Amino acid sequence: MSEADDQFAGASSRSNKHSPRVDEELEHEIQGMLKADRSTRAEEWREVEPVAEGEPDIHADPAGTLVGGTPVGMDHDAVVARAEIARWLVRADFPSNGPDLVEAAMDHRAPDAVVDELRRLPEGETYERVGDVVRALGYPTET
Repeated sequence: MSEADDQFAGASSRSNKHSPRVDEELEHEIQGMLKADRSTRAEEWREVEPVAEGEPDIHADPAGTLVGGTPVGMDHDAVVARAEIARWLVRADFPSNGPDLVEAAMDHRAPDAVVDELRRLPEGETYERVGDVVRALGYPTET
């Protein structure tokens, strides 16, 4: 193939979408958004309306709680603990007993806090899933 076929030519010479002048205009339009980190539209009707006065802010997380995301019967700490334990144990680790789960967590390079928590598991019991482990550790689970 020869260079006359434009296979090796730069993208700007192959592009037939619009001209370099239009490219520069488009780049100029988005500069405000990039620098301001917000929309800079001139037509206000295109903007997303702000939250009305007196209405709840849907982006807020009041008092750091998991509003709408906490299962009934669980509190924030139980959700965080279960998530952290589940993060370091995989399905292949179950069914298993306490010492084997401690070993599995260490193999997965779990933090010391998670390993220490798993060491509290009662001996002689087999756990089928993370929910069983969390229950055995005394955390509330969903009802």
